[in-house]
Amino acid sequence: MFTQIRPAIVLFALLAIITGLVYPFFITGVAQVVSPRQANGSLIYRNGQPVGSALIGQPFDDPKYFWGRPSATSPFPYNAAASSGSNYGPLSSALSDEVKLRIDALKAADPTNNQPIPVDLVTSSGSGLDPHISPAAALYQVPRVARARGLSEDQVRSLVAQYTEGRQFGILGEPRVNVLKLNLALDGMK
Repeated sequence: MFTQIRPAIVLFALLAIITGLVYPFFITGVAQVVSPRQANGSLIYRNGQPVGSALIGQPFDDPKYFWGRPSATSPFPYNAAASSGSNYGPLSSALSDEVKLRIDALKAADPTNNQPIPVDLVTSSGSGLDPHISPAAALYQVPRVARARGLSEDQVRSLVAQYTEGRQFGILGEPRVNVLKLNLALDGMK
């Protein structure tokens, strides 16, 4: 009986080594050579210290910063280990209540702003981790950020334009603004 089981055990061990060790190490090595920044998490550094990833949003609620898309992850916002959307449908009263709370928070932070609030400032993304907002969402926040920092709206608007990324490959997706990069640039304007 062992003569029949032995080939299965050997094949299992061989495939486990190939798929569990050799292949992952090979792919990791290729990724480190071809695109090391992305392979290491697309980290953003300030003064030699990592401050975040260009791929994962962070919570900002201070009026002097641009705010990102709300996060639906739990038990805390932008939890990369719990990536998910809220899964609320468009007719959900829970979604409606959350959107109303977010609208109230935006209006409380900038009561003089009468512009329409862009939808991405009040709804979470499918992953709950989106680090980007639309240019419209960034421009909506310009008056509040400029006032809180003592800058002119033109200075802040110019910074938003500078940090607006175009469509990927010129055709995929929509223009977007990375909130962390924009806020770090604002901190550098002191």
